[in-house]
Amino acid sequence: MQQRRSPALRRFRNRSSAALAAVITVCTVLTGCASGDDLGTAADTPLPTEIPPGTTLVIADQQERFQTALRASGELGKLPFEVEFANFIGGPEILEAFRAGAADVAPVGDVPPIHALAARQDVPIIAAYQTDPLGIKLAVAPGITATGLADLRGKKIAYAEGTAQQAAVLRALSRAGLTTADVELVRLQLAEFNDAVRTGQVDIAPLNEPRLTRFLRTPGASVIPDSQAHDIYYGLGYLYARREATKDPAKGAALRALVAAFVRAFHWTNTHRDEWARIYYVENQKLSADDAGRIVDSLGEFTFPRLDQRLIDRQQETIDIIDAAGELPRKVEAADGFDLRFDEVIAQTVPAVGARFEQEKP
Repeated sequence: MQQRRSPALRRFRNRSSAALAAVITVCTVLTGCASGDDLGTAADTPLPTEIPPGTTLVIADQQERFQTALRASGELGKLPFEVEFANFIGGPEILEAFRAGAADVAPVGDVPPIHALAARQDVPIIAAYQTDPLGIKLAVAPGITATGLADLRGKKIAYAEGTAQQAAVLRALSRAGLTTADVELVRLQLAEFNDAVRTGQVDIAPLNEPRLTRFLRTPGASVIPDSQAHDIYYGLGYLYARREATKDPAKGAALRALVAAFVRAFHWTNTHRDEWARIYYVENQKLSADDAGRIVDSLGEFTFPRLDQRLIDRQQETIDIIDAAGELPRKVEAADGFDLRFDEVIAQTVPAVGARFEQEKP
């Protein structure tokens, strides 16, 4: 296996938004790469296992987390194909790379695949992980009283479309019997949430670590208790890929091997928590050791759900929540966003490495 960063990928990352839009338009017009009729095309052949020499996968990473996990765990050097990494700052940029054919596979949260489906972009989920569902909490600004989800009525709530925090807010409203009309959604970037709730620009913000601990140092700061908001976040993350890559025999076989490495690498972080905190959060992301420890503790154990009806139903529930809020251009079906052929390698790899499929019940 050889890792490299291609000049073409560097050029792609440096293009302006206008240029990216032009690339996407040409791709759509000339090749029909986002054809809605092809969404969810059933795979009628088993995944290939033979990886020809010279096969390459382009992995679109975020903040270098996946490649760092692969490298730290030793899995990167074992991959039987070549790898190119491109680092992106979020799901929308990754979707642009998929549209332009500049990336094959990427790790992502649970919400971007929904927006991909709604945009008729065929990038099926090929693996999943779950972290602690209590990893996102509803922070309450100083001077504001909110001890349950019903108290969200009339509040100003930080909101970022296309993120896990979006789904958490909408799910919290649904659990309370409220709608978006009952609150004021304040659209911000995730990096702005902490300061916005700390200074009272918003009343409520869904925060994860290390922003949560930093916020709670503010006099008068609080959170809605876990007993009231324990099911607003599922902790799901996915690995998804271009359909064209899953259909290509060489890339399909490489993706199969990558899914197994994905499970092994993130299970390695379960068993090497202090090392993972140091290598990734301190050395790569330049956080303090205290912040790194808080993040790792908040994520808890990585588990790896089967690609089955139960997982599809979870994703459909999130789709329905976002659709009910009027945040999707059209209704989509979660089942169209999975390639279930990859479940076999998950079913084999998880018990083989001593990992688990599901989180423990609280």
